[in-house]
Amino acid sequence: MRYEEKIVNSRKVYQGKVIDLEEETVELPNGEQAKREIVRHHGAVAIMCVTAEKKMIFVKQWREPMRKVTLEIPAGKIETNEKNPENTAIRELNEEVRLHPGKLDLLADFFTSPGFADEHMFLYYASDLKPVLTKLPQDVDEFLNVVELTLAEAKKEIEAGLICDSKTIMAVWQWELQELRRS
Repeated sequence: MRYEEKIVNSRKVYQGKVIDLEEETVELPNGEQAKREIVRHHGAVAIMCVTAEKKMIFVKQWREPMRKVTLEIPAGKIETNEKNPENTAIRELNEEVRLHPGKLDLLADFFTSPGFADEHMFLYYASDLKPVLTKLPQDVDEFLNVVELTLAEAKKEIEAGLICDSKTIMAVWQWELQELRRS
């Protein structure tokens, strides 16, 4: 069976700072046509940080799309001039939690919501964390608090709904798997 859709027509509906929106008309494998609304995003990074004291680092912040406060692992958008997502991860750690990793390992890269968006995210594990020597400016529209939680506390925050995004839940589950392997 053939799965690929062919683009018949594409038009940009919106161009923004973080996303673009395109509407495509596609030809389906059966020859029929359908509309696709696609969010275009330059990509992002997320960083899982576990301290020497066995606590994971989160940022507490307001998320307007959900209209609530969340706890998330440090993360951010890959800027158009950034070619290496690892450099983005180092920059985001500096901006959000004022740490620099001695080592940065790629755990996974994935598409966050492939049904309507092309956002490609890179999840890193940062270790050998040290305070930054030179602080980069923080985003003027972000108000963050750094929070450190044990694994048990993080799992409770998932149950309570404060940790509610996929990248952060994935990081907590990865941490739990690492702990299980060690025991």
